[in-house]
Amino acid sequence: MRNFYLNYSDAQTVSGQLSWSHYCELLTISDLDARSFYEYECLNAHWSIRELRRQIESALFQRLLLSDGSLNKKKVLELSKKGQIIEKPKDIIKDPYVLEFLGVCEPKTLKESDLEKKLLERIEDFLLELGRGFMFVGTQQRVTLNNFHHWVDMVFYNKILKAYVLIDLKIEKFKIENAGQMNAYINYYKTEVNEPDDNPPIGIILCADKDEIVAEYALGGLENQIFASKYTYYIPNKEQLIKQVEDVLEQNNQEFK
Repeated sequence: MRNFYLNYSDAQTVSGQLSWSHYCELLTISDLDARSFYEYECLNAHWSIRELRRQIESALFQRLLLSDGSLNKKKVLELSKKGQIIEKPKDIIKDPYVLEFLGVCEPKTLKESDLEKKLLERIEDFLLELGRGFMFVGTQQRVTLNNFHHWVDMVFYNKILKAYVLIDLKIEKFKIENAGQMNAYINYYKTEVNEPDDNPPIGIILCADKDEIVAEYALGGLENQIFASKYTYYIPNKEQLIKQVEDVLEQNNQEFK
């Protein structure tokens, strides 16, 4: 109670939409920017206590900062003052995605079809990891090109961006040809599936690993919005992610001195 009073002495900063249990979880976060971010996300996404606890443990704040690739103090302040801002396709991307809720112990024995099945069984948890605005459309959605059938692993719709989000699951490292495959899927959806008021589709190649340089060359210059992100079956090392954020910020500060 004393800690709560010291941190929220101004009653106007206390939201009636959050419970006492929410605030108890928030007070465990010492970094004020991170705490403010999680508080806004609780309000914006209507997180339960369990959801809030999971996002804190999986270091969502640090993952979003590192996903952009161009971390700066302005980005930190934006997240801490408004939460996750979704205005363009890049804003919904995380790197890595954390799939610890699947309970996978031996990822080497997992097939892509098995991964898809497990995600479908825990679709609510996967939607939470994807972020705000996602609605599930279906799995193995058919794409027919010149009488040949192809299948998109998972399709979602983001109501904030008003766009279909196509996800291709890869249990191996990102390959150059993955980009061409996803590009074809997006062009099909853009032409055959999109309604007049839909924005262009977004593609996410969810892979076990990726080489940043290969991904940059494979995805750079494409008209369509395609992203390659890694996933992990384990909660990331939060301290390591925090150190990465601090290192990038320090490097940013040195460049502008």
